[in-house]
Amino acid sequence: MRAFAAAAGVHLGALLTGRKRIERATKPVLMPLLAEYVLQRGGSRRLALALLFGCAGDTLLQADGDLPFLLGMGAFAAGHLCYLAQFAKHGRPSRRLTAAYGTAWAGTLALLWPGLDAELRVPVTLYSLLLTTMALGATRAGPRAAAGGALFLLSDTLIVSRPQQQFWIMLTYLSAQYLLVEGLLQTRAP
Repeated sequence: MRAFAAAAGVHLGALLTGRKRIERATKPVLMPLLAEYVLQRGGSRRLALALLFGCAGDTLLQADGDLPFLLGMGAFAAGHLCYLAQFAKHGRPSRRLTAAYGTAWAGTLALLWPGLDAELRVPVTLYSLLLTTMALGATRAGPRAAAGGALFLLSDTLIVSRPQQQFWIMLTYLSAQYLLVEGLLQTRAP
């Protein structure tokens, strides 16, 4: 965990100080360090795989253009599927939470829709539905995982709505991944 925390601190510091080389060098190592922590703590390989898909997404999103964006979104989608498989062991979310997350998804999508390029609307709609489903699923694995899922939603919403806010995007994203990991490591399925 110390290695992940140190690398995250260096990365966030680079974002604050505008050190692009350090920022680009540290971003791809963050999730593998967290995946190593998962495996050292006896966590599932599926959880580590979710983080490695996050690494692929992080790396792809460093490139400009729609194709790297779509491929990065696909990598994160694969990670969300890994998380969903982990959360399935913890029962079902309540109907009230399902309705709340569904409303949040629809409202956020309605706000973002006018600013989305036409060719990104369908992929973003599908990805955001999967992301919201993952965040809802996280509520089944305890309060830490639930907070992680909610922060992941916030982080990805910032990517689309305020892409220039890289520090806040990465702070919420790193916190999300950490909380999802800790929630799943500490909450064992019945």
